[in-house]
Amino acid sequence: MRTATIHRKTSETEIDVEINLDGMGVYEVSTGIGFLDHMLEQLSRHSLIDIRLKAIGDLHIDTHHTAEDSAIALGEAVRQALGDRRGIARFGHAYAPMDETLSRIAIDISGRPYLVWKSAFTQPKLGDLDTELIEHWFLSFAGAVGMTLHVETLYGRNNHHIAESLFKGAARALRTAIEIDPRKADAVPSTKGTLGGV
Repeated sequence: MRTATIHRKTSETEIDVEINLDGMGVYEVSTGIGFLDHMLEQLSRHSLIDIRLKAIGDLHIDTHHTAEDSAIALGEAVRQALGDRRGIARFGHAYAPMDETLSRIAIDISGRPYLVWKSAFTQPKLGDLDTELIEHWFLSFAGAVGMTLHVETLYGRNNHHIAESLFKGAARALRTAIEIDPRKADAVPSTKGTLGGV
């Protein structure tokens, strides 16, 4: 089983994460930010990664540190659970429709963190979460995992739908990328023989 446990404590947040990459999409998420919890639940359910995440942050200031550090901690857990990435498919992509919205996500678990972001919101908040933090969440997550991540909303109007289609699409792409390819389960999917960066 590919599992990991992370404890991250700073002067701004304290976060505990447990994941199982080969799970059933079972989740227990509490960040103190309702909309972020909803998005992380979508990520778990549709990637089939079991996620237990509890974050206590300085929400009396704003949601930035808690959102950012939850992405970092979860990304570190995914990176740890992947180990040397031997046998994984490595690449994943997905289209995620949600009513009037359609998003496209592509992932390369390459060891080289990069984010291409082509999405926008027309309102400043969704619940208590600043919508500008959604891009920052994906940037922090991609950096901590060590993956190239392309995120694009092809079209959409409803801000909730846009955000949810991004997280659902990322979940489905991630599910594909982390799956073990039985034809190459003993090999790192790179001609370099390693997926550790440039």
